[in-house]
Amino acid sequence: MMTRKTFNPNRIIVLFLCLSVSALNAQKTKQTTKDQPIPLTAEKWKHDPAKVEFTQYKNVPAIKMQQGGKAELRDLVFTNGIIEFDVEPADAKRSPFVTMYFRYQDEKESECFYLRAGGENHLQRNDAVQYAPFVDGVNLWDMLPHYQGPAKINITDWNHIKLVVSGSQLRAYVNNLTKPTLEIPRLEGNVRKGAIVFEGLATFANLTVNPDLTEGLSPNEGIDLTNHDANYIRDWFISPSFDLPYGRELFSDDLPKPETKWEKIKAERRGLINVTRKFGANEDRHYVWLKTKIKSATQKEVKIDLGFSDEVWVFVNGNFVFTDKNIYLQSIRKYPFGRCSIENSSFIIKLQPGENDLLVGLANDFYGWGIIARLQNMEGIEFVKEW
Repeated sequence: MMTRKTFNPNRIIVLFLCLSVSALNAQKTKQTTKDQPIPLTAEKWKHDPAKVEFTQYKNVPAIKMQQGGKAELRDLVFTNGIIEFDVEPADAKRSPFVTMYFRYQDEKESECFYLRAGGENHLQRNDAVQYAPFVDGVNLWDMLPHYQGPAKINITDWNHIKLVVSGSQLRAYVNNLTKPTLEIPRLEGNVRKGAIVFEGLATFANLTVNPDLTEGLSPNEGIDLTNHDANYIRDWFISPSFDLPYGRELFSDDLPKPETKWEKIKAERRGLINVTRKFGANEDRHYVWLKTKIKSATQKEVKIDLGFSDEVWVFVNGNFVFTDKNIYLQSIRKYPFGRCSIENSSFIIKLQPGENDLLVGLANDFYGWGIIARLQNMEGIEFVKEW
């Protein structure tokens, strides 16, 4: 038999108190995540007074940069949160790059977001904004062509920038706070915290930082859809780096010697073998060898797609089968605009039954270097990861 529950006014009181505490905690959280205006005064920033001026511009405090100027915010170590600021280029034709670094450790290691303000000003220009990390002093813009996007950049007025940083991900807005200009699924730098830095021939103002708010952006690395593609060659061995004088090519006589020391190297996102992360910058022309094995059930021809920066020489079973160059500042550069992409080149390789040696010589003297390799047909083929 069911009994009737009696009304208990104490339950109402307890419920009211719980709701009140929750409201107070929510209010407290809201207060602690309030945007923090950052003073744009000389004592708050590391700078060269000859190239950086703290002034009033359009009725607000501002940092006015000359060519080569850089200003690093003191006493704030940024890890995650929201950074917002306004920026106006000073002379986009003469100096189009307007840059903001975050998680900045030094000139060698940081995350970087910048505008290319000097091009045509419309929403169909895909290279208007760029995210790129600095790794061992190298800006990896040429290795990450997919980390750029379109934006309409004001040349003679403020541009409002908002960056949301959460763990491994970045969401960037340019002059539009309802639709992201860039959504970066994995921040590629080696650093997880550091300073905020401005650079470029421009005027910066209205900087705020909210170190606690990430607007629900996951801190976990986003999906790499190429992980679903078994055709990418992801496991290689890499040699040491060697000098290669300008004008010198690689031939059969240059093939690795028996005493060559090899190390394993695995692909990063998009199948990229990122040689920059291992060897850093090259002031002069250098090369490495990359080798792997492909096992085929039968004798066959298969097409391989190869992305590379900057020069390659390809050998299969000791036979020289392909060479090409993808040099950004020369007309020989490949689509897209001299950057490393699986779209750079494709060619046929001949496989014998059993194991086949694929050897790639890779040279570089300009920004990042690496390769992306993918077979178009895997029928009767498998990659040998260990040997």
